[in-house]
Amino acid sequence: MDTSVSGIAQVATTIADSGTRQAVGIAVQKKAEDIQASSAAALIEAIPPVPSAPSLPAHLGNSINTTA
Repeated sequence: MDTSVSGIAQVATTIADSGTRQAVGIAVQKKAEDIQASSAAALIEAIPPVPSAPSLPAHLGNSINTTA
């Protein structure tokens, strides 16, 4: 009888440990994603603004030739 109680306790402990490991893994993954998102945002902010076109005629860029 002691063996089955001991086995059940061991299984319960193993299940609890795996749940804890999984929770820690998820927390680490979320933290890594947060760091990656903030790094990506910083890179996007670092992109210099596009200079405006030097006084091109107003009709340029209004249509696309699809028959060429």
